[in-house]
Formats: sequence, structure tokens, C-alpha cells
Amino acid sequence: MARPCDLPVQQQQAAALLLACTLALLAVQLQPCRAQQQQPPSPGYYPSSMFRPLGFSEAYRTLWGSQHQTLSPDGKSLTLWMDSSSGSGFKSARAYRNGYFGASVRVQPGYTAGVNTAFYLSNSEEYPGHHDEIDMELLGTVPGEPYTLQTNVYVRGSGDGTIVGREMRFHLWFDPTADFHHYAIIWNPDQILFLVDDVPIRRYERKTEATFPDREMWAYGSIWDASDWATDGGRYRADYRYQPFVSRFAGLKIGGCAADASTGCQPVPASPSSGTAALSAQQEAAMRWAQRNSMVYYYCLDASRDHALYPEC
Repeated sequence: MARPCDLPVQQQQAAALLLACTLALLAVQLQPCRAQQQQPPSPGYYPSSMFRPLGFSEAYRTLWGSQHQTLSPDGKSLTLWMDSSSGSGFKSARAYRNGYFGASVRVQPGYTAGVNTAFYLSNSEEYPGHHDEIDMELLGTVPGEPYTLQTNVYVRGSGDGTIVGREMRFHLWFDPTADFHHYAIIWNPDQILFLVDDVPIRRYERKTEATFPDREMWAYGSIWDASDWATDGGRYRADYRYQPFVSRFAGLKIGGCAADASTGCQPVPASPSSGTAALSAQQEAAMRWAQRNSMVYYYCLDASRDHALYPEC
């Protein structure tokens, strides 16, 4: 039997234990809510479901670094790697004047500074020195820091010579090294829509002829050394002690109007309301969530830029 003077101590210990158990139980109960809060709201429109995954040879050709590529046995996924000797890239077999272009990508964890895993549209080979380009680039990082997804638009040579980029960058709401995620571009006469797992993260509208790409482009994928700028402005460079750097592409999807398609070919709509250029309310809400929670840079908000070069801002 406890002595009277011991009871307050034991009661305090019991109360402390009860409080600890209560807090632990509350933390477990709240964990699903926290996890749920880290996911974007449903966009309500899933353009990736409109197109089937293509075999690599159905839509693409190796462009460079063939010795740094391997194709899966079913021909539907491709592994690219970069080492000190080379990176690797591929290109669509056809040019397009608009369309949906998507790829599921998984990048490598660990030290990947300077490594650029890109999925993009371009006509640089057709119009050298005066090309158009629409980029989605996963920029490598150092351990403990997230990958950066950079979106960018170049128009009629703004990516040649004196660079006039239109970057918007994100630290994504998931780990892009843990699994495949689907990165896509919808390019139609009204806008360019960048999507991650069907969530619109950026909309670039056609405001003037001079700031919107309207010439035919090809789709590309690549891995290459962008050490001069990719990671913290070039502070961290590719370190080939960690080679090879590996990126995997799957779920390759293309749909839209090829450059030689008839004039009756209809562009892929950016929203469920095909008769309008506007996004749906659900898409707008999902995009606001992505930009509020994940965007880390937007060129229109950069006071160091010469905004005379960016009338669309």
C-alpha cells in the first residue's frame, strides 16, 4: 500500500502517461488527414485516359546516345542513362502542329546535381538559331533537397543566343524518385497546359502572336549534363563519381494533329468543355493548389528580369 506522501507523485506519473498515450493516439488519427492535405484536389478531367500507351517504335526514334539506352522486352518503356562519356535522347517520328504529349518518368535518387531529365517539344533542328520549345525538365539535386520540375516556353529564337526564358518551377508534392508519374503537355491554338498526373500546374495562354509558338514541333526525351545552371544556378555540378545517372520513361502517349494532318483535324481540348479555351472550375482549383503549395519560381514575379521582354506578364 502506498504511503500518503507517494500518491501525488504516482498520480502525476499516471497523468503524464495518460497524456502521452492520448497524444500518440491523436497523432495516428490525424496522420491520414495530413497525408490527404498534401494531395491536390481532383481536376475532374483526365486527358491522359484519352490516349493509349504507345510502343517506343510506334512513335519515337533514338536521336543520340544509342549506347546509353535500353528498351524493355515489351518495347513500351525506355531506360536512359548518362555518364562522363554521354547522355542520351529520343525524338518523335512525326512533327505535330498541336496535341497531347505525355510520358511517365521516374528519376534516380541520391546525388544527381547537374542532371537534366527532359520531356519537351521543339523544332530546333528545323529552325536552328530561331526555334520554338516547350519544356518539362526534372532538374537533379543533392541529398536532402527535392528535385525541381522546371516548365519553360521559348518562342521564335528566345532560347537561342540571348536567352529569354519563361520559367515556372515546382518542388512537387511527391518524391519523383519513388515511382513513375505522368508529365504531359497539351499544346493547342489557345494555350499550353502543363500537367502532372493530369493535374494542371501551369497554363500559358496565347496573348500575342509574338509570344506563342505556332510552328510544327517534335516531341523529345533526354538525359544530359546541365551543370552550368540546373542545380542552384550551377552551384552544384554533375559528379561522375556517382555515375551512371539513370532515368526511366514509360507510358509514352501522343495524340493530336500531325503537321501533315488535314485541316479538319481538331486540336486536343485542354478542358472538358471543348467549345471553350477556359479551364473548368475544378481544373482551376487544382492548378491554384499546385501553384500555392509547390511553385518555387515564376519569371513574371522576378524583379531582376527585364519585363519589357515579357509583354504577356
